[in-house]
Amino acid sequence: MLAVGLTGGIAVGKTTVMRTFAELGAVCIDADAIARLVVEPGRPALAEVVARFGPGLLRVDGTLDREALGRIVFADADKRHELEAILHPPIVAEQDRLIAAAAVEDPDAIVIVDAALMIESGGYARFDELIVVHCLPAIQRERLMARSGMTAEEADRRIAAQMPQNEKLTYATRTIDTSGTLDETRYRTEAVWRELSERASASKERTVGETDLTDRDGS
Repeated sequence: MLAVGLTGGIAVGKTTVMRTFAELGAVCIDADAIARLVVEPGRPALAEVVARFGPGLLRVDGTLDREALGRIVFADADKRHELEAILHPPIVAEQDRLIAAAAVEDPDAIVIVDAALMIESGGYARFDELIVVHCLPAIQRERLMARSGMTAEEADRRIAAQMPQNEKLTYATRTIDTSGTLDETRYRTEAVWRELSERASASKERTVGETDLTDRDGS
C-alpha cells in the first residue's frame, strides 16, 4: 500500500483533484469529512470545543455551528491553534484507522488523504508522498470569493490566516498546479497518478523479490 498526503490552501482546487484521483482508482479519505464526524453530538471533541469556546456555538439540535466557530478562530490565531489542538488528535486517529482498513482490504491500494492543515500539524511526515495542490494567488482569491460570497477583504484575511502556498510547496514530493482549465488540471493529476502507480508497483516488486530471496535462503 502507498499512503499519500494531499494538501494545499483554501480554494486551490483540492476537491477537483481528489475527485479525479477517486475516478482513477485511489482510496480517498477526506479530512474535512472526518472533522465533521469528530464534532458530532456526543463526541468528546465537541464537548471540548464547547467548553473552550462557549455553548453559544451549539445549534438548537445540538450540532456545532461551524460557520460561527470559523468566524471566531479565523480572526484570532491563538484561538485557531487552540481549536487545532483539540481536533487534530481525533482526526488523525480516524485517518489512521481508515488507512489501516484500506490496507487490509487491498494491500496494493494507493490511499490519498486530503487535509488542509497536514503540514502545519506535522501529520504529513507519516505519509510516503506529499502532494501539494496550488494555483496562482489571484485565482485562489477569485475562487474563494465566488464559492463563499466573501468580499475581497474577507477572502484576503482567510487566505492570510493559512500557511503561504510557496511555503507549502517546499514540503511537497509532488505538486499539481490547478491554475488552468479543468482539462489541464485533470491532465496534471493523471500524470501524478501514473507516477504514484509506478512507485507502488516498484515497491511491490521489491517486496516480492525480497520474499522470494528469503524463501530460497530458508530464513
